[in-house]
Amino acid sequence: MMNRFNIALCALLLPLTGYAADYITNADEIVSNTDWDKMQTITVEMDEHSYSPENLEFKAGQPYKLELKNLGEKKHYFTAPEFYKSVATRKAQTRDGEIKAPYFKAIEVLVGGQVDLYFVPVTKGDYASYCTIDDHREQGMEGKISVR
Repeated sequence: MMNRFNIALCALLLPLTGYAADYITNADEIVSNTDWDKMQTITVEMDEHSYSPENLEFKAGQPYKLELKNLGEKKHYFTAPEFYKSVATRKAQTRDGEIKAPYFKAIEVLVGGQVDLYFVPVTKGDYASYCTIDDHREQGMEGKISVR
């Protein structure tokens, strides 16, 4: 059982491990201070073994809605763990509900489905995106995300 001293010690040491810095820790503040009326929508269509477009470019500080649409005959993933950690996430939404989390590793989109990700890019860089289902990545289902 953890006592208060151990909990306080963990809270002090967590930032030193790098774990706390793995994702944008002030995302709630960034999201609440963002003018969502200026949001841009980007759509990615998935089908068997491709994303269209396969390369995406975002501007740091600009709010976005990323629409992930599965037009294929199988479910697909939009896996981009390093990218997801580099953005301030507002929510992921489907027609059935929404999910709020500090970051995602992958988003699965079922056949005929759509998932919308609302976010603000924070950390500039280039990030890989890919599908982790079977051999989809090896068949060409991958891309690059750039934040400038």
